[in-house]
Amino acid sequence: MPLNSISPIDGRYEKYTKDLAPYFSEAASMKYKVLMECEYLIALSETAGIGMRKLNTREKASIRNLYAKFSLEDAETISNIELKGYKGIKATNHDFKAIEYFIKDKMAKTGLKDVLEFAHFGLTSEDASNIAYALMLSDALEYVLIPEIKKIVEELDTLAKKYKNLPMLARTHGQPASPTTFGKEMKVFVARIEKRIEGLESIKIEVKLNGATGNYNALYVAYPKIDWTKFSQKFIEGFNKNRSQKLKTNLITTQIECHDSYVAIFDTLRQINTILLGFNQDMWRYVSDGWVSQRPVEGEVGSSTMPHKINPWFLENSEGNLGMANAMFEFFARKLPVSRLQRDLSDSTVLRNIGTAFGHSLIGFKYLNNQLGRVIVNKEKTLEDLKNHPEVITEAIQTILRREGVAMPYEKLKELTRGKKVTLQDIRKFINDLKVSEKVKKELLKITPENYTGLASKLASK
Repeated sequence: MPLNSISPIDGRYEKYTKDLAPYFSEAASMKYKVLMECEYLIALSETAGIGMRKLNTREKASIRNLYAKFSLEDAETISNIELKGYKGIKATNHDFKAIEYFIKDKMAKTGLKDVLEFAHFGLTSEDASNIAYALMLSDALEYVLIPEIKKIVEELDTLAKKYKNLPMLARTHGQPASPTTFGKEMKVFVARIEKRIEGLESIKIEVKLNGATGNYNALYVAYPKIDWTKFSQKFIEGFNKNRSQKLKTNLITTQIECHDSYVAIFDTLRQINTILLGFNQDMWRYVSDGWVSQRPVEGEVGSSTMPHKINPWFLENSEGNLGMANAMFEFFARKLPVSRLQRDLSDSTVLRNIGTAFGHSLIGFKYLNNQLGRVIVNKEKTLEDLKNHPEVITEAIQTILRREGVAMPYEKLKELTRGKKVTLQDIRKFINDLKVSEKVKKELLKITPENYTGLASKLASK
């Protein structure tokens, strides 16, 4: 663990976030930008009417190796070009120009000297940058975040099926309410998250490749006979092969792509985080009530002074990190779609923080998965607390009495129970004193807090 890190993302929680480093670290950002520039150069060579010679298979492989074999040393070279200067190149103080010079320097050592000036040809930095970010987002979602969310869903669904028949006291407004089952309450979160995953996977990340103000000015003036809108669509959609989170061309933009599709992703992740945040709070309450306990781990300490404690700190840490992520996602949604006129640079520094928001989300997901792996449901305590509130079956009784045409059954049961501590025997005496048929009395007497769970078991099994 890097003890001198400023952010816990790369310090205390690095073991949880390291899977995101290949997508959102500074070196990863450089690699994706080199990837985009290299594939663009190859695409130019394959387009008839552009004054660049065709590249042979060996030359294409050589260009692709610039990103396929991209190393930390390569990243340091790009950083040096930008900040210090390198091999006679003065410091650019511009990240993309540094990447362009890096590519040219590498190509100059091969038989590609004659095509050097087609690197970054006719583009603005944002053309390459927005595609690189889209690829980073797409891959991070596909390979890291969505699988971790699905793992949570699988764990919750396992609990839903395992405890589908375990009756549990429900609470509305924090007060005892019509019983449910533990499994059905787990299934509620399964169903909610599955819908959001489906929505997340359906979002296409919009990108652009159309020059300094979105009009293909430089590309068109150089080669007016080329259909540049068709070129950009073909090039961008070429990245979708074997990719589940697809890219889509946005033809009408300013210098920057408007980031509206980014916001759709961030908003959906924020919804997922909010659902899980709510789950953490509910589960925390179940732990507090003794309905759920946590499997102890040898050597762990729950409190520095109280030896008995097994605190639900996995839930609490998950809640905190999901809240941190949501604060950032909300800011991204307010900031990124807004840019002065054709563009300002304020989005650039904000985009560099996407990985931080993803990191806090991932920490939240992993802490929750850790907690779910240690859950022990206390069936005895759950049933005991349910039996201690027999008044929850009065809903069932007054509903059947309404069916039978009994006058004012709700009001009679209200008089019996509201603000009072009643027992199951009190309720049975009430039933036996009713002026209804013996058949109806038998029906009513069969109702208990344990069996008054409606279709909860079936719903948990869906």
